[in-house]
Parts: sequence; structure tokens; C-alpha cells
Amino acid sequence: MFYIVALCTLVLYGCVPSGTEDVAEEPVKNSVQASEGPVYEYETQELFAERDGNQIYGIIYIPQNAGEQMPAIIYSHGFGGSYQHGIQYAEAMAARGYAVYCFDFCGGSPGSRSDGSQYEMSIFTEQQDLESVIRMIPSLSYVDNDNIFLLGSSQGGVVSAITAADNSEDIAGAVLLYPAFVLVDDAMERFDSIDEVPETYQHMFMAVGKAYFEELFDYNIYEDIENFNKDVLIIHGDSDDIVPLSYSERAAEVYPLANLEVIPGAGHGFYGEDAQTAIEYMAKYYNSHIN
Repeated sequence: MFYIVALCTLVLYGCVPSGTEDVAEEPVKNSVQASEGPVYEYETQELFAERDGNQIYGIIYIPQNAGEQMPAIIYSHGFGGSYQHGIQYAEAMAARGYAVYCFDFCGGSPGSRSDGSQYEMSIFTEQQDLESVIRMIPSLSYVDNDNIFLLGSSQGGVVSAITAADNSEDIAGAVLLYPAFVLVDDAMERFDSIDEVPETYQHMFMAVGKAYFEELFDYNIYEDIENFNKDVLIIHGDSDDIVPLSYSERAAEVYPLANLEVIPGAGHGFYGEDAQTAIEYMAKYYNSHIN
């Protein structure tokens, strides 16, 4: 089940500051220009999916005059983030003719516009959310079901990776931005056993529940993701002090088909020229993998 609600606010930004929630309905010119090929205007709509009775909130960017059906990209945000963290990528790829859906994970942050509690959230509940979105997107008449791609940043990159591995028949490919494959090691460093994990825990800047950590014990992410046998693009900065580059280097070795692009000087999150570099990398990847 899903719902579409049109919005009414014009927006012309390439990146959304924290707390900004206005998104455009009217077609607008993209603020991040495509380097080659046509530049499409696009409109945005609210679009809701559902998982186990929880409503999942998101915004879809729809290119105008890009053909009856178009490839689609599903963006997954990082720990404590929101759909807004994908706006700069959604704008850029919508301008290139891709429908892009950015959504809030259930319980993914205190300000999440999706249902669900942050104390019940884990990468595995977020995987369920993403799988619900993957099932919903093909029902949109303007989406080319043979060309549905994933895009995830940080923890959303991990969720995209494990979801792709379990749903390879539905996914044409994936782009992972500074994926947080460190999170298992981080959990092991914080707690010696599941018994030590409290019912609630202040993890970085956000309180989470025991569920966030307990399923990470004895979990090998790399064994899971290696089951995805399609091309993967990983983009990581060599100055990332949250997720060391070595984790993406290992992932690139584990995947049957993967390419790692390193952005010199970039940290955990891409802004300005680093974001534009990442956009050019992902655009080249997506364009070359359309069936």
C-alpha cells in the first residue's frame, strides 16, 4: 500500500539544511547541473510505503519529459539522518532523467517522519523498510522495473548493501557512499557480550535500544554482502575519521564485482566539490548499467 500527496512549496537548493522540510511540487531547474546530456526539469511528490503497519514517509523526484518509463534510484540515509540528506543527489540524478526516492527509516531518527520507535530500530529493521520500498516502487507507472538502483550513505550504505544481497533479482546495482561497515566492530568494542547491552543506550548523538546492538554480535557483514553478484560502486573519502577507508577497501575485495573510488581529502559526508565529484562518479555508474 502506498499514497502520493502533492506538495506546494518551491525549492531551488542543492542541499537541505537540518530542519528544512519544504520540498517542491512544481517542476524546477536543478541546482546541480549535469555535466553532459540533457538537463531535465522535475517535480516532487510525497510518497508513502508501509511496513508491518508502519507508514514510511518519503519524497520522490520525477523528471519531466524523460520518457514514459525511467530508471529509478532509492536513497537510504545514515544513522540519525533523514530523507533530506539525499536531496543533493536526488536533484542531480533527477536532472539526468532518473526518478529518485528519498525516505525516512522507521525510528531512524528522533525527527523521523516515518512511524516507529528509535528504540526498536536496527540495520535489520531498516532492511525491512528498504525492502518494502523496493516492493512499492515498481507499482509506479513511470518507473522502468528493470532498472531500479540503490544508493545509500553511511549506515544507509550498509543497509543498501545487505538488502541488495538478499534481493538481487530486484536490484540492477548499488552505489555505497562511505558505507559504515565499521558498525559491527564498533558494537564489539562497546560491549563484550549481549548481556552487557542496556535496554537503552546513547549512541553518538542519538539514543537507541538494545535491538540496535544485539543482532550485530556474531554477524559478518562481509559474508552477507558477497552474495550480491552485480556491479557495485563504493565512494569513500581518505580523510574519513568515522569510517576508515580500510572498511570500503575490504568490501571492494569481497564483492565479486566492485569498484572503489577514493575522494582525496573527503571526510564522512560529501559537500561542495566532493559532493560534485561523487555525483559524477555515480552518474557515470548508473548510466553505464541501465539495461
